[in-house]
Amino acid sequence: MTGPYHHGSLAVQTRVGVRDLADHVGRSIGPGIRPVAAAFLELQPMLVIGAADRDGRVFGSLLTGRPGFVRATGPTSVSVTGGVPEDDPLAGVLGPGGPPAGTPVGTIALDPRTRRRMRLGGTARPTPRGLAIEADRVFSNCPKYLQRRELYAPAPATTPVTVRSGARMTPAQADLVRDADTFFIATVAPGHGADASHRGGNPGFVTVTSPTTLSWPDYPGNAMFLTLGNLEADARAGLLFLDWTTGTTLQLTGTARARYAGPERTVHFTADAVVETRGANLLRWSPPDYSPANPTVPH
Repeated sequence: MTGPYHHGSLAVQTRVGVRDLADHVGRSIGPGIRPVAAAFLELQPMLVIGAADRDGRVFGSLLTGRPGFVRATGPTSVSVTGGVPEDDPLAGVLGPGGPPAGTPVGTIALDPRTRRRMRLGGTARPTPRGLAIEADRVFSNCPKYLQRRELYAPAPATTPVTVRSGARMTPAQADLVRDADTFFIATVAPGHGADASHRGGNPGFVTVTSPTTLSWPDYPGNAMFLTLGNLEADARAGLLFLDWTTGTTLQLTGTARARYAGPERTVHFTADAVVETRGANLLRWSPPDYSPANPTVPH
């Protein structure tokens, strides 16, 4: 490790030529949850969490609740009331009966209303009320590529939940991916924990090339290269797509690799399993106000 970075991130930073910038922005990463970060967490109705399941497959999962369901309980500790739903792929490691030593997790709290986001990584353990996370890195990201959305009234709590699993995307699931302006990616690096991050762009920025393969451009960001750095060390990844108007979630797990062509980078993902959960998310959001930073998508 050099500061907050492991060898994978350092290799990508060097390849792209941003080591000095990465060293500068990396100073914002620390283990403590500052008061402004704690206040931000308590306002959020959703949290994305990424981890590896008992079989080593990496998933990104959505947790939701009334504001305050996620809150800082100490300088480096967070509680999540409700935890992971029992039908979620990560329930085996983050629900009752999870590993006593805990599970490495990455989380991202993203507020579409304000286009703010905060990432927190550490170790999660199940509790009688949900999850307890002990943080070892906390930091915020800029609003680049975040779409603004307003929160509507939540759907009724009686909304039925149905889960459909398969080895490949259906045509409707592929359309959800093609139409997406936002998704989340979970990655891991052995010995260095897990991470959850956001990817955004105009609809069409994710290309579906088959029922099991897709790709997206890696737009310029904060120069940390935490996601690509993890993929450099370990190709396992989990993608989470949301249907912001119906509450459906689509989780894909598989492997991802970045390809470099001069200043351009493209990430190629191959899915091993697909989980669609209808009614997973009771939150309902307005149509997006796209970020002015989004590049034009070629047709």
